[in-house]
Amino acid sequence: MAEKYSRDELVGKLNAPGWRTLEHGEEGTLRQVAEAAHARRAQGHPPGRLQEIATSIEVELIQLEELWHHLGLPV
Repeated sequence: MAEKYSRDELVGKLNAPGWRTLEHGEEGTLRQVAEAAHARRAQGHPPGRLQEIATSIEVELIQLEELWHHLGLPV
């Protein structure tokens, strides 16, 4: 099984650069790509998968929803 970050670890990395969306080619901080994924979902599209570039660790959808909640974005 692939390595995963805990919710608290992800929250601690929100302002860290080096993240991307696999399907959409966006790159930036975890906050930026999480907010872009939220915007896609709000428009009725799949949010896509987020990946930390250096480690190739992916954020699962449930973890992404927890980040949206932490950022005050509607889930």
